[in-house]
Amino acid sequence: MGISIGLLELKSIPAGIETADEMLKAANVQLLVASPTCPGKYVIIVSGNVGAVKSSMNTGLQVAGTFVVSHHIINNVHESIPAAVVGTTEVTKVASLGVIETISALTAVRAGDIAAKASNITLMEIRIARGLGGKGFLMFTGEVSSVRSAVKACINGLGESGEITGHCVIPSPHADLVKQLM
Repeated sequence: MGISIGLLELKSIPAGIETADEMLKAANVQLLVASPTCPGKYVIIVSGNVGAVKSSMNTGLQVAGTFVVSHHIINNVHESIPAAVVGTTEVTKVASLGVIETISALTAVRAGDIAAKASNITLMEIRIARGLGGKGFLMFTGEVSSVRSAVKACINGLGESGEITGHCVIPSPHADLVKQLM
């Protein structure tokens, strides 16, 4: 059985900290992110088995109340998502680079799951809203055809609703650029 991930965005930092604490006390989940983000919001991301994540998220929604901006649960999330969210993915070679920008932090995580499930790519990072005006983005690598396929899957899955604000595929990115990104 795969893991699930719960995503909660609030419009209050104190309410976010309190909510994160209650979510962790409510169920056996792992805290991936509990952090203020731009513009003055708070993002909480937890992972664990389906029942624990649902229980934790239900508690979070009750505690946060009117401070909730958005929330989402991804069941059977791709195994690479937690490491990409916390920035611990190890990448040794960047054959081509895919970058997708999203309208919100939580959408970036959803896009990462779509991309990783759609094609043979390696998620490098999912960056959520820190210094991004509330937006998110993800970067991934693989063979050019795989990267193009992952971008297309994200556009098909999220683009129509306007949640994808930009994207690119860079075949054979310059070594200096790769060094800066890693």
